[in-house]
Amino acid sequence: MLWDMSVPRGRPEAIVRPKAAQQSFDVERLAPSDALAEYVDYYWLVRWHVAQPYRQQVIPQPRVHVAAEDGRLFVHGVSRDPFFRTLTGTGHALGAAFHAGGFRPLLKHSLATISGTVRPGANVLGRDDRGTAGRVLEGVQTTDMVEALEEYLLSVGPEPDPAAREVTSLVGEAERRTGIVRAEQLADHASLSLRSLQRLFAEYVGIGPKWVIQRFRILEATAAAHAGEPTDWPALAERLGFSDQAHLTRAFTQVVGTPPATYQRDEEGT
Repeated sequence: MLWDMSVPRGRPEAIVRPKAAQQSFDVERLAPSDALAEYVDYYWLVRWHVAQPYRQQVIPQPRVHVAAEDGRLFVHGVSRDPFFRTLTGTGHALGAAFHAGGFRPLLKHSLATISGTVRPGANVLGRDDRGTAGRVLEGVQTTDMVEALEEYLLSVGPEPDPAAREVTSLVGEAERRTGIVRAEQLADHASLSLRSLQRLFAEYVGIGPKWVIQRFRILEATAAAHAGEPTDWPALAERLGFSDQAHLTRAFTQVVGTPPATYQRDEEGT
């Protein structure tokens, strides 16, 4: 089983306060094998060594994760709530980050049923996950750990789904095209009614297109805060489709917990 382990993927700006984070843990992102590339965007491997408990925040994105941690494989549905994880001692965790529409071919029913939940793989996918979690969490070699997780995911029997590909493509458009700031614009791009787009996203992503679009814009604002250069927040708010800076500040604070200008000052002073 071969895969290209040299391709960096993901949105590093989703890691809140990265300067402090890099002192406590390392993140490696790995490409999936060809057999799972239609479903899995990338694997992430986090290794840490901390003298004191370290609490890390990560900004949730419109994607499901399946992660080996605490003796199980857990399926993390898309959540509106902030995500925190406390690291202690020395350890590692491995996860699969799915394409926006990529988990539906494994789940085989609406992703809205798992939104906002964290459940063991056995409960969600009908395959005992304990043996795989043990192989991953007791493993040393990255290739062996990824192979164990891939074997588990393939055992579920995902089958290609044209609608899943369409949703992944639409979410990619919302991510790349900053001019898309409203769900109606994405619906027009897809030649769908807004209601049809909302139903499609509920089924395949587990959350609505309005949330997806705004989440990508918040990630862009976070990237600007991490860039190490002064940010014209009013201009950025306008470019990202917010009505004004106050609107951006409210949305950013709700997700990150701190107003963007304050967050940037704190990050630069770390």
